[in-house]
Amino acid sequence: MAAFPVTLTSYAATDVGRRRKHNEDAFLCDDELGLWVVADGMGGQAAGEVASQQAVETVLEMVRRALRSPKEGHTLNHPRILESAVQAATYMVFGMAELDRAKAGMGTTLSALLVSPRGAVLAQVGDSRIYRIRDARAEQLTEDHTLVNWQLRQGLISEEEARRSRQRNVITRAVGNREYVQVDLIETDIALGDQFLLCSDGLHGYLHPAEIPEYVKPGGQAAVDNLVRLANERGGKDNITAVLVEVV
Repeated sequence: MAAFPVTLTSYAATDVGRRRKHNEDAFLCDDELGLWVVADGMGGQAAGEVASQQAVETVLEMVRRALRSPKEGHTLNHPRILESAVQAATYMVFGMAELDRAKAGMGTTLSALLVSPRGAVLAQVGDSRIYRIRDARAEQLTEDHTLVNWQLRQGLISEEEARRSRQRNVITRAVGNREYVQVDLIETDIALGDQFLLCSDGLHGYLHPAEIPEYVKPGGQAAVDNLVRLANERGGKDNITAVLVEVV
């Protein structure tokens, strides 16, 4: 855990939504280790749920091993630990698909938050998201790896065209569909009273960032339950997962 006098406590909820038959999202909350993950799987024949669950389990195992059994004489490098864990998950999911052709092409998004001595490290692949809520304002800390977001950043389309695009869900990076993936790493500070929301696109697709502080204000399990209910009420076209990490 971080070397400052705060406690991080998490709450989570997931739901299949109103249109899907299977929940291909997976999540992890390990308050003791200081690690939280949300993954949104993709792939036919239940491969999506295999990919997301395997990725989460691999990241947990790799981070746990690195933090609890550090090499003698080596200072722990939290960004490197988290990136290596995501790469291990990528290789594992890819290898499973190579062994079982029915799962060929399976992959998953992955958004992870790891406590470090300087605050927190975030790892991002895909279009799940991590927001930080501070002073009644929500800030998206991660970047969506989607075709539409790339087009938007290149100035090829407007924000209005991006919202209406039929290509909104085309992922440009995923864990597991290749042997290697480029991982975004973000280091950020942590302050007393902060809340971090990790969520799949089944939630943030229905939620404007300006609304987030109001919906997480109750805190605790009620907050994530309210978010899942909101996504279902607004359509629930995808699996919905929310993990709320509170700094107290």
